[in-house]
Amino acid sequence: MEQSFLAYLRGRTRHLPQVDVGIGDDAAVIQTDGNSIIACTDQIIEGVDFDLNECELADVGYKAMAINLSDIAAMGAAPQSALVTLALPRENATRIAGEVYEGILEAAEPFGVAIAGGDLSTYEGPLSISITILGKVDSGKPWLRSGAREGDVVLASGSFGGSIRGRHLRPTPRVELATQVRRLADVHAAIDVSDGLSLDLDRMCAKSGVGIELDTDAIPIHPDAIALADETGRTAFQHAWSDGEDFELLLAVSPDDADRLRTETLAAPLTAIGKIVGRTGLWQKQDGKYVRLSPQGYMH
Repeated sequence: MEQSFLAYLRGRTRHLPQVDVGIGDDAAVIQTDGNSIIACTDQIIEGVDFDLNECELADVGYKAMAINLSDIAAMGAAPQSALVTLALPRENATRIAGEVYEGILEAAEPFGVAIAGGDLSTYEGPLSISITILGKVDSGKPWLRSGAREGDVVLASGSFGGSIRGRHLRPTPRVELATQVRRLADVHAAIDVSDGLSLDLDRMCAKSGVGIELDTDAIPIHPDAIALADETGRTAFQHAWSDGEDFELLLAVSPDDADRLRTETLAAPLTAIGKIVGRTGLWQKQDGKYVRLSPQGYMH
């Protein structure tokens, strides 16, 4: 449903001269007097994205801010300000708003993000939080999902899988890492992993019109994925492949830049998980033959 609706919406909004990059990337790129504003927005809703029986309100606020910061990082941008809209259950609305905001402010503070405004409303419904972040690129162009080139190495930050064990509520947005990488390398394409490693990797490749030959053994698996595998009967790799909400970065760079980045001390480890190839899709070489892999993850 999401992809078909977005295709319709792109068609309805494509003729907007002030928008350099619109619907279909991690954030929009908007031109104002020769300067680029990087803008992204995301919404989380009780009963869909979190369960208040299993988490604290401050955690929910933290997540709402952090997932938007992750989108800004995926553009290689620096966040500056945010607009926050809360739709609050009528009962205990003031207390809920205060506790949610404590988490929002905690996530924003390390990056100097100012809360510039927003909206509050109450109703007979579940808690919903929508945050819009505005940022900028200090030098060069924003990173996009398109632009990966044949021969590029794909680097993955951090590790994957099992975020449902609690990590999804307090992810580490890779803003600092993106700032470091921008100074050291020319990133051809990037995306953050929100819906699943393989699904978001496939989206980046599709936007670039390329594919990837994966070294699946190199994919870093989080200890949470290993622990979750003991509970679910699925393998730790399957969780890393498709769980989602890891909020790590995937970066396509030249082999030389990949080598350089892996020798640097960075805010998060970078692991080479494959190389870009001309044929579209996700591929693994087995017994000298290419086998196509199926992307999996959360489809909205």
